[in-house]
Amino acid sequence: MKEEIYDVTIVGGGPAGLFAAFYSGMREMKTKIIEYLPYLGGKVPYFYPEKVIRDIGGIAQATGEEVTEQLVEQAMTFDPAIVLGEQVVDMQRMEDGIFQLVSSNGNVHYSKTVMLATGFGTLHSVKLDHPEAVYYEEKSLHYTVRKLADYYDKHVLISGGGNSAVDWALELENIAKSVTLIHRRNQFKGLESSVTKLKNSSVNIMTPYEIKALHGTDGQLEKAVLGHLEDEAEEKELQVDRLVVNHGFQINLEPITTWGLEMIDGMIAVDSSMQTSVEGVFAIGDIAHYPDKLGLIAGAFNEGPIAVNHAKKIADPEDPIKHLFSTNYAAFTEEE
Repeated sequence: MKEEIYDVTIVGGGPAGLFAAFYSGMREMKTKIIEYLPYLGGKVPYFYPEKVIRDIGGIAQATGEEVTEQLVEQAMTFDPAIVLGEQVVDMQRMEDGIFQLVSSNGNVHYSKTVMLATGFGTLHSVKLDHPEAVYYEEKSLHYTVRKLADYYDKHVLISGGGNSAVDWALELENIAKSVTLIHRRNQFKGLESSVTKLKNSSVNIMTPYEIKALHGTDGQLEKAVLGHLEDEAEEKELQVDRLVVNHGFQINLEPITTWGLEMIDGMIAVDSSMQTSVEGVFAIGDIAHYPDKLGLIAGAFNEGPIAVNHAKKIADPEDPIKHLFSTNYAAFTEEE
């Protein structure tokens, strides 16, 4: 006999998946979350536990860890089944229409519908392309900032030109003794307001520069040699206690790309119901692609309920699609 069959199985326990689990609970769907990492929250608590998030409506500012704690608490409202530390490696629809999901450890899960909330797949920071980097990694060279206190009164060098590099430079400005931000190009790719704030800050901005050499003892950096990309003869030495490298992520979408889903630019194509090219399989969050998509957590919070409402129709065809609000849901009121 088959194991327990769920109405919806959400693959991915990041912000998109967590809020979708809450909403599916409101629709009284039997829900399971399968998360590759050994904890819920996805990349937010892993890469940005102390980074301040300001682009969620109704929350003026909160750290990644604080946002994750609230999302997990909210998702647990209706007691979904939680499976941690498993990567789903195969998805097949069986003859009776039920989906079979197989994890890398051999566990098998069954579900009437599937919701992919995997982010961009498994993410790994792009390492600093320098032979000396390995001697300093996780000691004084880091690819994200996990504890702001570790940077107090330090000379910090940040390499990168995107939102993360700009945000960390601003975040550390009043904590570190000094902050220098280098980028291979003259223009930064961060949000305009953040870049403007950066240019008006005390952060030492150096463009177009890259790291030529690192010097230190027993994993502790002492200085970096920076090379100018437009003048090879120009080099500068900089005192450095901590180096933060934000050169983006390496994305691995395997094995999702083998599941027969239509892909566009490395993402899964979905329609207005967030359904993929396979009926009964939905995609939300970073992995989902549709015209004019807004790549914010707030956008993913909208996509989850849309997908849930249409998944509900498949799991329970007799129940019409409802756009349910927590303000009129009996579980949150004193009404009978």
